[in-house]
Amino acid sequence: MWRTTPLYRSEAEGSLDLDAPPEIPGGVDRRELQTLEHGAGPLFHRRYRARIRSAALSKEALIDRLSGDPDRAAPSELASFQKVRGEKGTMRVGDEFVVRMPGPWDGPVRVVDVTPSSFRLATLTGHLEAGQIEFRAAGGAGNLVFTIESWARSGDRLCEVLYDRLRMAKEVQLHMWTSFIERVVEIAGGRRAGGVEIRTRRITVDE
Repeated sequence: MWRTTPLYRSEAEGSLDLDAPPEIPGGVDRRELQTLEHGAGPLFHRRYRARIRSAALSKEALIDRLSGDPDRAAPSELASFQKVRGEKGTMRVGDEFVVRMPGPWDGPVRVVDVTPSSFRLATLTGHLEAGQIEFRAAGGAGNLVFTIESWARSGDRLCEVLYDRLRMAKEVQLHMWTSFIERVVEIAGGRRAGGVEIRTRRITVDE
């Protein structure tokens, strides 16, 4: 696929001390959560980040718009967010989505944390990954930083082969979240300053 957005990629070895996912907040329904111990292979701590200049929305307004309907930023050719639990047009802890993707890759997730400038999702049983992903905005006065940060292992051994060894799913995922960020820039009403930074830290997990 042709892409005009510069991508600045880096990969390094990480550690569980520095790269462990956030704790699931108390009070969250933990039934069917697919956490790291349910996964296979290494843990990947990944961060996608872009700077937005001349944004028409504040960080809170941007997150409010995205959390109300994450599908508005999803690249339709790669993924779509379909809400299966919770009120449409808003996001609360306990809401659930299914991320529909081409092939047998549908990903059920549950909202585990919401703040005025961020929201975090955790994977559920059947997802191709086991972990969490957070979407957040920072900054002000028209200059924002939008970040997607994830902490995840492959959901099972087959997914590990496709993701870490053959790297097929990894490249599809990279394209999906980079395209998501490009749409976030448009929603914010600004312009991207530079490219998209993609930092990956790989952590070996004892099994």
